[in-house]
Amino acid sequence: MTAPTRFGHITPPDPAWLARGPAEPVLDPDLPIVDAHHHLWQRPDQRYLLDEYLADLGSGHATVASVFLQCHAMYRAGGPQEMRPVGETEFVAGIAAMSGSGQYGPARVAAGIVGFADLTLGAAVEPVLEAHIRAGGGRFRGVRHSGNHDADPTIGNGAPAPGIYLREEFRDGLRRLAAMGLSLDAWVFHPQLAEVTALARAVPEAQLIMGHCGGPLGYGRYAGRTDAVFAAWKAGVTELARCPNVAMKLGGMMMRLAAFDYGTAAAPLDSAGLAALWRPWIETCIELFGPDRCLFESNFPVEKMGIGWVALWNAFKRIAAGASAAEKQALFAGNARRVYRLG
Repeated sequence: MTAPTRFGHITPPDPAWLARGPAEPVLDPDLPIVDAHHHLWQRPDQRYLLDEYLADLGSGHATVASVFLQCHAMYRAGGPQEMRPVGETEFVAGIAAMSGSGQYGPARVAAGIVGFADLTLGAAVEPVLEAHIRAGGGRFRGVRHSGNHDADPTIGNGAPAPGIYLREEFRDGLRRLAAMGLSLDAWVFHPQLAEVTALARAVPEAQLIMGHCGGPLGYGRYAGRTDAVFAAWKAGVTELARCPNVAMKLGGMMMRLAAFDYGTAAAPLDSAGLAALWRPWIETCIELFGPDRCLFESNFPVEKMGIGWVALWNAFKRIAAGASAAEKQALFAGNARRVYRLG
């Protein structure tokens, strides 16, 4: 469903508004970046394909590779329902092959592809995963099957009901996914973090990657409750971090945390302003998971509704300024290469 509020709803970026943001020099311009989470799509209100993503990359920062994340792009129009999401992998593999030719610059866009397969099929999901692997041209790395659901209708849910990660058939599907050497990108809201923890413990052989700092919410029934939300969220991520098979993505909070009212602001924040808002959440994740299990993500073009590419990555670099050189290499590139097996 679509939430009747600017938060929880993907809003196409406004180029004129973004241009009002202050010009910033790129911080630490030689630090390699593997963008661990972005989308590509053609929608009625927005085009974001290879040219648009490369234009953002070209505005600054040393992005060397990226990981595409499932976003319901180009699913097949016909055929068995469970096979239709393979169309997304086919679509992205073509873009990845274009980038891999070297004719579009040195960055390897969609070096890893994460698609969708219905893990509630249990062991019967295997043919779907095999089809994704064939379609991916050596780049298919895993599945995102979202479990995000909240009782507040203004939030906007990605799952039809809560508790999908607690279902035994889902766990059977995850076991099949893990046996095939693939990972799960998990996505829930912060009150559901215990579901991800239970899943990680039930299937310890599976690699899970938690999205968007664990989904803290700041609108709807969570509006004006920052301290309570932070306390509940921190308790959830503290327990989740005790699972060695879980990594945490850092970023992706523009649409859900509601820390910056981009819908009414006269101009975007600069990187220092965004870093101040996101620092408590991101620093907590790094402290709990360690710098060897955290990955920075752009979540573009979604984050572009509130911040530009240069300022976003500058904000991340400001937050990570106290890390050692080796830790920065891991946070910005090495961990994504390892977790997504990019080689």
